[in-house]
Amino acid sequence: MTGFGTKAFTDPDDYRTRLVGAEVGLVVTGRPLFEAQLSWVDMRCLHLLAIEEKAPRVAFISLPPASLVFSFTLARNAVLMWNGLGLQRGSFVLHASGERFHQRATGAVRWGLIAVSPQDLARYSCALLGADLSRRPAGLLHPSARSFAELLRLHAQAAHLARSRPALLARPEVARALEQDLIHALVTALGSATTDRPNHTRRRRSAIMVRFEEALAAHDSALKLPALCAAIGVPERTLRVYCTEVLGCSPIEYARLRRLNRARSALLEADHEATSVAEIARSHGFSEPGRFAVAYRVLFGEAPLATLLRPPG
Repeated sequence: MTGFGTKAFTDPDDYRTRLVGAEVGLVVTGRPLFEAQLSWVDMRCLHLLAIEEKAPRVAFISLPPASLVFSFTLARNAVLMWNGLGLQRGSFVLHASGERFHQRATGAVRWGLIAVSPQDLARYSCALLGADLSRRPAGLLHPSARSFAELLRLHAQAAHLARSRPALLARPEVARALEQDLIHALVTALGSATTDRPNHTRRRRSAIMVRFEEALAAHDSALKLPALCAAIGVPERTLRVYCTEVLGCSPIEYARLRRLNRARSALLEADHEATSVAEIARSHGFSEPGRFAVAYRVLFGEAPLATLLRPPG
């Protein structure tokens, strides 16, 4: 995305392609039906997102290698989780370049994201604080309350301009001033922050969960738990515990939800005159179309045939 704007989404596939060039695997895990609103502001150095979502979901996100990304919750209730760790308002996550991680929303959530290149962060932090902050270790950061409040205020102001005052944000002098203020606030918050670096257990859990996603991606049809554990190289009990902590469900349940979401994408893209619901169900590991239809309706609120017959767009 370039420039600025705001857009509402009811299609998870459309939504997940809009997140700062990242690769996002999105699995809707329950009701209500998926809805999201995304506001973005792309400036010369900073890329900013403000996001509201209504449905519980799990996202497996692969960040681009050329950016440093900061993510944070905008709500006071802890419904956003990073690799199984609940995020509180007042802290933010510094993601490593190219990081792959799970982000889980347990309900309606408001969250934000800022991306900046390491070179720009180094240049501005050296100028403002005399220190290169682009080399700070990734992890959960706890900035001073004052500095983070100022960063949140400017982030909210940018999102508000993108939604309600686009003509004002289109003025070059306004955009430049806003970006300078945001960079100053980001550097100040980062400079004041202490880092809660992941311990060995959390690092191991994150690595195993990445291997879990890779194993699921390598097998389109359903796998039994012993086969999944053999592919990953971990005991069944370990995988069950880690999936519960990070995903909020068992590995088999997550795999089933993932296949349901992928089946929905296939139904939306398919030609209803050349493809049947039963064919798509079987190709995604559901051998009984009747049970597939019931599970699909529970999760998405409509029959799979209704999705298949939906007009393009």
